[in-house]
Amino acid sequence: MPILLYGATSAAPFHGISSVFLLIYMSKLLSIVIPTYNEKENIPLAYRGVISAFNNLPNYSRELLFVDDGSNDGTDEVLKELGKNNREVKFLRLSRNFGKEIAVSAGLHHAEGDAVVVMDADLQHPPELIPLFVNKWKNGAEVVVGVRSKNNNEGLVKKLGSIVFYKIMNRISETPIIPCATDFRLLDRKVVDVFCKLTERKRMTRGLIDWLGFKRDYVYFEAPARINGEANYSFKKLWRLAFASFVSHSLFPLRLAGYLGVFITVISAMTGLFVAIEKYVLGDPWGLSFSGTAILALMILFLVGIILSCFGLVALYIANIHNEVLNRPLYIISEKN
Repeated sequence: MPILLYGATSAAPFHGISSVFLLIYMSKLLSIVIPTYNEKENIPLAYRGVISAFNNLPNYSRELLFVDDGSNDGTDEVLKELGKNNREVKFLRLSRNFGKEIAVSAGLHHAEGDAVVVMDADLQHPPELIPLFVNKWKNGAEVVVGVRSKNNNEGLVKKLGSIVFYKIMNRISETPIIPCATDFRLLDRKVVDVFCKLTERKRMTRGLIDWLGFKRDYVYFEAPARINGEANYSFKKLWRLAFASFVSHSLFPLRLAGYLGVFITVISAMTGLFVAIEKYVLGDPWGLSFSGTAILALMILFLVGIILSCFGLVALYIANIHNEVLNRPLYIISEKN
């Protein structure tokens, strides 16, 4: 936190000492964390956009922290060159592609600001909104969340998938998640410090931040189309993230297996009772002619299916426990400035 002292002395004594008029100005440090993966062309644009946004934040010093998530397009060289000429630019290069969630976590672990803004490098998180985030922080918000009102680059499948995900997540999760909330958000220092204590491997960063709580506010924005390149978050990665979120933020899938098992058991018992009465007590008045082999095969098929589904769900939780017990580092830094 820089301190600038401006002094002037006068000949008149003050308490036996020369009068010293000091204007002490303490500027707060604002960290901008930008995860990148093959964003060589967008990095200079993102940098200029952030610098331009700071023209409306004259009382803040800045730290731009780029996290290169194992890019293979020369992103690291662009960051090195940018860091040579700008002391405010820092970068971390991860040894391989660990995924965006881990890259964001790495940035939060190394950010030093009084507040930290997380944003994407593709400019779909408009840098010009940063002063608005800061203003809400100054007014008391400890977490300021960017909520996307419209995405000009979002296809129909992705849009429908997002709607379904948030509907299901808010039904089964103990932590409510705002639909269309993004990783574009500002976190107070105290929030960052607590976030850094979380140890999950399979993580959804925005879900963990929502779980932390704290006083929050929202900034609604329309996401512009990407200027360069294509989105690196494929449908497969989004599916994995959604599934990991279901497992890590809710026990409902595990309970669902139990509910389904009870339901199938009750239905099977009622069906068996109906067949026994209809066939053996009433003498098959409806002429259904159930054979013992058919009944047995049907019941075994249902029971085997439910057992396999239960084992599959339990296996997801065992895998999650396995990943936690391994206690591997979340990421490995191969280089930094």
